[in-house]
Amino acid sequence: MRRWTVLLALLLAPPAWAEGKPLTLDEVLAYADAPHPQLDKALAQREAAEAELALADSFNDVRLNLEGTLRTGRNPVFRDKFKDDNGVRLNLRKTLLDGGRSEATIAADRLDVQARDLQLLDTRAQRRIGLMSRFFDVLLSDLRYAADNEFMATDYVTWDDSRDRQRLGMLSTADMAALEAAYNESRIRRNDADRRVREKRLKLAAAMNRPNDLPNDVADPDLASNNRPLPEFEPLLAAMEQGNPLLKAQRQMLDAAQHRLTAIRAEDLPSVEFEAEAATWSRETATRDDLRAGFNVVWPLYQGKRVDARMAKEQAQFHLLQAQYEQMRLDMREALYETWQAIQYLRDTERPAAMVHAALRDAQLEKARAVYELEIKARLGPAMAETQAALWRKRAVEYQLALTWARLEALVGSPIDASWGKAK
Repeated sequence: MRRWTVLLALLLAPPAWAEGKPLTLDEVLAYADAPHPQLDKALAQREAAEAELALADSFNDVRLNLEGTLRTGRNPVFRDKFKDDNGVRLNLRKTLLDGGRSEATIAADRLDVQARDLQLLDTRAQRRIGLMSRFFDVLLSDLRYAADNEFMATDYVTWDDSRDRQRLGMLSTADMAALEAAYNESRIRRNDADRRVREKRLKLAAAMNRPNDLPNDVADPDLASNNRPLPEFEPLLAAMEQGNPLLKAQRQMLDAAQHRLTAIRAEDLPSVEFEAEAATWSRETATRDDLRAGFNVVWPLYQGKRVDARMAKEQAQFHLLQAQYEQMRLDMREALYETWQAIQYLRDTERPAAMVHAALRDAQLEKARAVYELEIKARLGPAMAETQAALWRKRAVEYQLALTWARLEALVGSPIDASWGKAK
């Protein structure tokens, strides 16, 4: 019996990570908005859309050009002699009317910026889900390690204690080989669990964009929000149709494509431009003005097939966006239903089963402790291992439930609490 106490103290020691202040789930989720390649990509796409908007907004800005000319020429007045004809001009132009092209283009690019904002919201939501998943993986790997470590200790003690029985002729060589093989298999599982402990911490650190700062101990969260009421499917579906960031972004891009079609149609409409110019010349002529101002009207009467080709290209892009939107709606409706059902299954089936199993193992552990104290038989080790495995199963259900709730909120586009969906 004393061997049990010594071996359990040595073999059940936690891995070296479990020192220092525990890392909490809230601390991990704070990194959802911190610099990360996944978030940086969405931010870069938004910045590109903002640059396109600024470019479109600048098309009708005042254009001021300074032009200089150094040249010489001749005409009959000079009796075929060359004379300098240099000049400097300051020219100002401003488009006043362009048939609505600029307005439609600016509206399209503004909608693109709004779409990128919505996609950025979804990226942040997915970052939170990814961080939660990595955090829960660390917790589960610790629990799995603890369970496998206890199973290994149990198998070792069983194998070690059987040596005396073999020497007394109570066990055959084959029986001892089987016990040793069982111990080695459990040791392999324990060592593999120890490897996963490090692997999961490395993945969590990478998700936090801190690959060289692996977390030590992690705090098991309360997850009380797992017990909030689950709304009916139809209200969730209506909320997703209106509030899902990706669906809203796709609708914005469809509207932007419509505005671009309007801008292309305006290519055949006239434009009005104001022009003013101040100039000085080295050779005086009666047909030149030092100062002039006026309006220029340009009406494209024929542009070949350029406008038609651009129109066909933009219409094809619109149809592509429309098809993508419809496919996205179908995919998200399916994902919403699966997520909604998963919450019901986890709460109504998996959770009760895991709780009953954990309660059974706790009762068996108490019984094993009583038997152990009476020194009837050494069954404490297996009971402790089974209890640890039951705890792993119980917490795994809660972590999966929390992740599924997070996915549901990301699909709907808003938090879901006890007051969600009620009339205000």
